[in-house]
Amino acid sequence: MRLGALEAGGTKMVCAVGDETGKIFEQISLPTQTPEITVPKMIEYFKNAQVEALGIACFGPIDPDKSSASYGYITSTPKLAWADYNIVGEFEKALGCPVGFDTDVNGSVLGEVTFGQAKGKKCAMYITIGTGVGAGVFIEGKLLHGMLHPEAGHVFIQKRENDTYAGRCPYHKNCLEGHAAGPAIEERWGKKAIELKDKEEVWDLEAYYIAQALCGYILTLSPEIIILGGGVMHQEQLFPMIRNYVKEMLNGYIKTEEMEHIENYIVPASLHDDQGIMGCLELARKAKEE
Repeated sequence: MRLGALEAGGTKMVCAVGDETGKIFEQISLPTQTPEITVPKMIEYFKNAQVEALGIACFGPIDPDKSSASYGYITSTPKLAWADYNIVGEFEKALGCPVGFDTDVNGSVLGEVTFGQAKGKKCAMYITIGTGVGAGVFIEGKLLHGMLHPEAGHVFIQKRENDTYAGRCPYHKNCLEGHAAGPAIEERWGKKAIELKDKEEVWDLEAYYIAQALCGYILTLSPEIIILGGGVMHQEQLFPMIRNYVKEMLNGYIKTEEMEHIENYIVPASLHDDQGIMGCLELARKAKEE
């Protein structure tokens, strides 16, 4: 099969062509401007590639409910040019092929479950910590949607006693994204994360907040693997710090093999940052199959 993949991000749109085995033949990246500027370029790319189906993993919030009147729309996004935009409809109309659709993070967890280290797991989570924080959940053979889709980047955290930073999220002053995403790190410390690599106090606080959220996910969803991706998690020194805080916070309450070998439980992404694109290929394959 010749499948199209679109990883639609708030900063860039990654377009690729591949097949049902996860092999990527080619890919390009375009800046995310307005739909009027960006979408025609992407349509031209996929038309020229002669794809049989397209998978879109998109920044949100989105409407992934096929029974809804607004299925396939980007809904209440803060990127106002894309608010209430029928992205699936535009590509279906222009390409005349099936289009699979889900959140960007669900695309990433699908990539890991289909082609990566989460293969064979009944419950897996992929969490991205970068410009924002989001989580995709694969559970009992399906991507989790529920009422809308998980917005696990906005779970509430307890601030450290000496933390006077107000938080960057305009909706919740004490949510994970508001305190742990890249823009929050930069605003709190006055420098970009990459410039703070050697500042232990930066990453200790970051690990403390991420670990709080992970404990909540562990206690509610009981994932068999937690995969952490995104730009902030390129700071690899975070992983042992997060694991240590998770063990400390759970305080021996959860006794499983995964917790015994936590270094194999809370892990970095395994597909060379292509997990999102590979998940899109699987969304496309499923759309064609259906």
